[in-house]
Amino acid sequence: QVQLVESGGGLVQSGGSLRLSCAASGFMFSISSMGWYRQAPGKRRELVATITSGGSPNYLDSVKGRFTISRDNGKKTVYLQMNSLKPEDTAVYYCNLVLAGRPSTSDYWGQGTQVTVSS
Repeated sequence: QVQLVESGGGLVQSGGSLRLSCAASGFMFSISSMGWYRQAPGKRRELVATITSGGSPNYLDSVKGRFTISRDNGKKTVYLQMNSLKPEDTAVYYCNLVLAGRPSTSDYWGQGTQVTVSS
């Protein structure tokens, strides 16, 4: 079965940094993209950042210039470096994996890791 193992969440002060990691395993299809979504209390889940296996990134406007997504294709791992964190970044962050399909793609989700930014 496909597994996504997330790590790196925690509690930080505003202005601090965290690095999230997500390691994927248990599949034979090629990766189309990996990324991160987040969900704050009382709000809908939103895309934070994604990156294709070729290295093309996409970011939520409010995190541009502060967050950087990267990947290691050999390790099947995606990272999210989060700098200059703000209280509004507080949320559960979910790793997302999109696998190539025949002919459609398949989506998989991690269980989430809590990020809390205190003011």
